[in-house]
Amino acid sequence: MSFSNRSLCSHRLAVVSSIGPRGEPQGALLGIAVSLLYEIIFDTVSDSRKHANLLRDPRASLVFVGPTEKTLQLEGVERMLAVSGGPDAELRSVYYEVWPDGSDRLSWSKLSYWCVTPKWARYSDFDRGSLIQDFHWP
Repeated sequence: MSFSNRSLCSHRLAVVSSIGPRGEPQGALLGIAVSLLYEIIFDTVSDSRKHANLLRDPRASLVFVGPTEKTLQLEGVERMLAVSGGPDAELRSVYYEVWPDGSDRLSWSKLSYWCVTPKWARYSDFDRGSLIQDFHWP
């Protein structure tokens, strides 16, 4: 297998797409962190389009690019994390390891954290010809 959690964890940015109120795709480049279980964590503000979209429809897709002609397309289901305390502390700590300034945003009144649980992914490495691998999670 050419794709690994280690390679995914090396990414700090991904395009996160959600479904808009009329079914249209909406994407944004975000700072992300990845857990050992391939969960993708990011923060946003509660008055963003993304936050409203994910409250309405938790399906999301992400695209990771590079280095070179390697890509990972990932689809999953989002859930909002608690901003402090509780069972989500471990996931937030994964995020803070990648983005130490993330804890500085705890003073923001509209801060929210989200976690994508992957369901499907496709890894492509065109540096190796046309290597394409699909992955599935329960």
